[in-house]
Amino acid sequence: MNRLLILFFVSVVDVLGFGIVIPLIPYMGDRFGASPAQITWTLAVYSACQFVAAPVWGRVSDRFGRRPVLIIGLIGACIGYAILAFSTNLAGLYASRIIGGLMAGNISAAFAYASDVSKPQDRAKSLGMVGAAIGIGFMLGPAIGGTLAGGNAATANFQLPAFVSCALAMFAMLLVFFVLPESRDAAQRAAAESTAGDRSPFALLRKLPRLRAVMLAATLVISAQAILESISALWAYKRFGFGPRDAGLLLLGLAMVAVIMQGGMVRVLVPKFGEQRLAVMGASTYIIGLLIVAFAPGFIPAVAGLLMCGAGIGAYQPAASALASRQSDEGNRGVVMGTFQSGSSLARVIGPSISGPVFGLWGSSAPFLLGVALVAPAVLILLKLPAPQRAES
Repeated sequence: MNRLLILFFVSVVDVLGFGIVIPLIPYMGDRFGASPAQITWTLAVYSACQFVAAPVWGRVSDRFGRRPVLIIGLIGACIGYAILAFSTNLAGLYASRIIGGLMAGNISAAFAYASDVSKPQDRAKSLGMVGAAIGIGFMLGPAIGGTLAGGNAATANFQLPAFVSCALAMFAMLLVFFVLPESRDAAQRAAAESTAGDRSPFALLRKLPRLRAVMLAATLVISAQAILESISALWAYKRFGFGPRDAGLLLLGLAMVAVIMQGGMVRVLVPKFGEQRLAVMGASTYIIGLLIVAFAPGFIPAVAGLLMCGAGIGAYQPAASALASRQSDEGNRGVVMGTFQSGSSLARVIGPSISGPVFGLWGSSAPFLLGVALVAPAVLILLKLPAPQRAES
């Protein structure tokens, strides 16, 4: 079986488990008496730990291979979901997110794996395929999690979705262990060790201004996306009275558009516009969607804005990932993608950290307007990317 196809299935199953618990966190926090800020901080703490760990896991995957990092990350996810299932207070909720974040090296390893097995001209398409798999997980996961929890916030069952997530992570780990071959041979892993001293994330960012610019733009865009993701369930609950099931279905629609864009349209758009222009177009579309949500007079216009956000982020993410991957070589692809992923992890710390307080202080439209203020500078950065420091490959 094609390696990318196997990776696609692994990524779907992995992120499906993660997506199942996303709409539950606000309701669990509310049941434990948490404030809006404390609720969104439970999402931020996961990403804070991932921000610290992602470059480390990237370097480990360069040296020891992608499969071991995928396996370790999925085992860590199992442990985090098990703790979540038995959480009875805010401390348990935080503990589950901390462990999950520290062990989350699997996403950057999946992107590095896709880069390993792709030709340069096909890289955006391959990364879009992994992005689509992640999107499918986020698309189906919240809907499944909300349905398993139930439609009533007061009586929602949080244990069943957490156990299902744990089982899915274990299944994905078994797929990697028994079916997915390693993408890096012994010579490539040895080469990575011999150049390890020159491959730290900070050294890469100093030497590669184009990577630095792409990472900064991604941090801004994903911060806005993290604001939307972290506040959407709370926004739907407070503004429209949605329970976990309805909030999950809302996120389903948002993710569905992103998946269609990443899995299909990117294949057509990248050859026509190129990665840099497509990233600019995606970020600009995202801004328009956020503005529509912020000023929508009712539910239907707000949904239209959310769907536009899905289309924008679906176009932006594979294009930006391909731009980052082009700054790597055979010896450092894992740490480059891990460094790039750490920018996204930092963004997922920033977004949830500020979305709850902004929502509480200035109302339901304020987080979306803040997202606009973050993405606009990213568009300017992408328009003025530095020239490549090396032949892109």
